[in-house]
Amino acid sequence: MNEPQHNKQVVVKVPYDQLSPEVLEAVIEEFILREGTDYGKAEVPFERKIERVKKQLKTGRAFIVFDDSMQSCTILSKNDARLKNLDV
Repeated sequence: MNEPQHNKQVVVKVPYDQLSPEVLEAVIEEFILREGTDYGKAEVPFERKIERVKKQLKTGRAFIVFDDSMQSCTILSKNDARLKNLDV
């Protein structure tokens, strides 16, 4: 007998080019601020960080994913283990 899966985590890939420029920018900015990405000894301007993430999305080295249970988006590297169960 199949029981309903109320707590099943649903995570889906979101094509970056399906987002409006404003939403894409907001997702990238939130990711950069949350991750506190370290770029080494030299300080990298925020706009440059945004451009780097956009390039990774465009070249397929990173993906935007939406976690339905958390109602949030994040950006993951293509090598991230959490992507293994997704069709990316």
